[in-house]
Amino acid sequence: MKQYLAIDIGGTAVKLGIVDETGAVGPKAEESVNFDGYQTPVLTTVLKAAKAFVETQNIDVNTLEGVGVSATGQIDSRKGIVAGTCGNFPNYINSPIQAELERLFGLPVTVANDANCMTLGEVWVGGAKGYTDVIGVTLGTGVGGGILTGGRLLEGARGLGGELGHYRTHALDGVPCTCGATGCWERYAATTALVRAAQERDPAWKDGRAIFAAAEAGNETVLALLDAWTDEIAQGLAGMVHIFNPQLILIGGGVSAQQKLLIEPIAAKVRASVMPAFAEGLEIRAAQLHNDAGMVGAVYYFRQQHGEA
Repeated sequence: MKQYLAIDIGGTAVKLGIVDETGAVGPKAEESVNFDGYQTPVLTTVLKAAKAFVETQNIDVNTLEGVGVSATGQIDSRKGIVAGTCGNFPNYINSPIQAELERLFGLPVTVANDANCMTLGEVWVGGAKGYTDVIGVTLGTGVGGGILTGGRLLEGARGLGGELGHYRTHALDGVPCTCGATGCWERYAATTALVRAAQERDPAWKDGRAIFAAAEAGNETVLALLDAWTDEIAQGLAGMVHIFNPQLILIGGGVSAQQKLLIEPIAAKVRASVMPAFAEGLEIRAAQLHNDAGMVGAVYYFRQQHGEA
């Protein structure tokens, strides 16, 4: 059974694990990457954590096929480096992830964007298995995305494609975005947008959990906020449906567990907002792999790049 080291680099933590050729996840570990406000470069923390992980698990790296990395930010997957970020993420841009991990382990390494990897993981062994045309969206601090079209990941010229959060839905009258533009979709569709709106009404609604608890209790103010928020998510998705004509939209992120208050309203609004032919057969549901999606997708990306998938 072929095995791979999987590394998922996020804004707050790096997850590490062993994933086999069937997509099954074995031993796992997690380390903070912002423990000192990013004074220690993220890649330094990742390399140290990866080395400690294989030692702690008594893994002979010579038995591994390679390393698949999922990483936050704009990832130049051709070079295996971080090409850019959207906001304050010090000591990260230009990190040579691929080169440093190849030097550390002497194994081939691939690096791809985390939302692209989420989508690929779902396509391999999750909620999008068997589908060829999929839009994967993650709702969290920002909005990430991955697009599968004709069975292939849409990467663009440098591997930067699928940056769905910076599709501009309010370009002329929108709020400024951390990327420097105005009116980006993630400023309206991210979970942080919902929290920001809720906090203006009541400081107690400090996170998604508190907001959805209030909605479950029937709080009309929160239900109205959720209605407006799901409108923003659905309108962005409707535009993408007209461009990509997917079979399936998968919604990931911590809030995706909210079937009745999030997934069902978005699905209804998207179908009502697209031309009838595009709505036909369109499925919209929550992603399945949760925290393992990035690691699993990173290994699937590696396998694709090496002709194994």
